[in-house]
Amino acid sequence: MDMRAIVLDGPMAPEEMRVRRVAVPSARAGWVRIKVEAFGLNRSEYHLRAGLATNARFPVVPGIEAAGTVDAAPGGEFAPGQQVVAMMGGMGRAYDGGYAEYTVVPASSVIPVTTDLDWATLGALPELLQTAHGSLYTGLAIEPGQSLLVRGGTSSVGVAAAVLAKEHGLTVLSTTRNPQRLDVLRQLGVDHPIVDDGNVAEKVRQIVPDGVHAALELVGTNVLPDTLKATAVHGTVCFTGMLSDAWTIPDFYPMDYIPNGVRLTAYGGESSDLPADAFQRYVDLVAAGKLPIRIDRVFTMDEIGEAHRLMQDGGAVGKLVVRVHP
Repeated sequence: MDMRAIVLDGPMAPEEMRVRRVAVPSARAGWVRIKVEAFGLNRSEYHLRAGLATNARFPVVPGIEAAGTVDAAPGGEFAPGQQVVAMMGGMGRAYDGGYAEYTVVPASSVIPVTTDLDWATLGALPELLQTAHGSLYTGLAIEPGQSLLVRGGTSSVGVAAAVLAKEHGLTVLSTTRNPQRLDVLRQLGVDHPIVDDGNVAEKVRQIVPDGVHAALELVGTNVLPDTLKATAVHGTVCFTGMLSDAWTIPDFYPMDYIPNGVRLTAYGGESSDLPADAFQRYVDLVAAGKLPIRIDRVFTMDEIGEAHRLMQDGGAVGKLVVRVHP
């Protein structure tokens, strides 16, 4: 039996991505085969496709997340037909990922879920909720009443982080480089949308004179010094994203780089950082209209090149999703 999948033979342009027929993968004990209904697009897949990833292997089916139903679980961890999502754990890098009609992943990377949400919406949630949740609770240890700066606020993770932080009782400041997107941030509940002109710290301190308690860095090391300057003494900056593709800090001298008393941490976790009950609670809140996750556009598998081009060019506000069976 074969299936439709997107396979990368090596680095390529978005327009070179194609759907091809490949064999359906088999599952062994400890692994689960999922019939994929939808998958979200993520920057790490752009890095892989563009040849920027350091741990790439080719050929590979990319995709670090997927939503669908259990097709086979030889170890008995899940029942056939059960709704699940899968993410991380080497998906799309160490082994073939979610850009396919079927994917086989370790049982430890699978989270069961029960919902009436449509597949495209559910497919948008796993990785962005895991990254936002982990960044906020593991990376920043947020508390109600605190102030949070989200640098890169119109990205899918930035949108999710702002929404989750508001749900937890924080005051949220969030940035965008495009003034036309300020209203989008307001509609998501952001208290203080900010145009990022490279000098965000000054604008933040006009709103919060002592600096924010917490800051989530999603843009990259090119703006990290400015984000650190926006943060209060004993506040924390969590480095999670590299939307600018600036990953490293050349000639890093901590005493010059990090302001006195500001903490710098990072987050790049796994699916285990998002417990099944927490994921279910978030999904229920989305279904009830109380957690406004934004999907920019839903594509078909045949439109994968167009979707990757939009992601690479930063043209989306929120999540891009592919529906495998429209």
